[in-house]
Amino acid sequence: MNEHQSNAEQLILQAARKVFIEKGMEGARMQEIADEAGINKALLHYYFRSKDKLFQAVFLEAFQKFLPQIEMLINSELPFIQKLEIFINNYITIIIENPYIPGFILHELAQNPQRMAELMKNQVVVVPEFLAQLQQEIKNGVIKPFDPRQILINTLALCIFPFVARPIIQAVFFSDNSENYNVFLEQRKVAVYNFIRSAIFIEKP
Repeated sequence: MNEHQSNAEQLILQAARKVFIEKGMEGARMQEIADEAGINKALLHYYFRSKDKLFQAVFLEAFQKFLPQIEMLINSELPFIQKLEIFINNYITIIIENPYIPGFILHELAQNPQRMAELMKNQVVVVPEFLAQLQQEIKNGVIKPFDPRQILINTLALCIFPFVARPIIQAVFFSDNSENYNVFLEQRKVAVYNFIRSAIFIEKP
């Protein structure tokens, strides 16, 4: 791929990200994305043959920015409790910056679960090491004897749910005020960490 093609793809991905955030996967139109990128629709289809392929590219781009951070974190010498705090902070941050991700995953799970499984399987290579470190912390008496998979899934669920259920939570608790809800999402980083820490870590006397 030459520099011109690379620049064109990045321009399209940037435009697509903006439209997907505003309209969601279902509401977005290829013509809108082309207009946002300042190109014609034929050129958009040249680079990405369908909205589905474009959405996958945007999705993977977001994950590929996040995964190196997590890999460095998992392989660092930081205490595990600090790793957990940074992981939660970074994970919620990436979803705040890419709020279409949870909806995309749910949509794909409903429409084509096998494809979603294959897509995610290739993106979560750090999970076994993360689980191994959790297991070691349990053996060391730092963490209560839980199934490490339950700990990880519970942590991810607590991070993701406010994004998946945003319309309901916002309507019930925030009178549909987006600004207040965005503050709540930032506060969620500390709330999830404190909850998980209290639930799994053994407090020393």
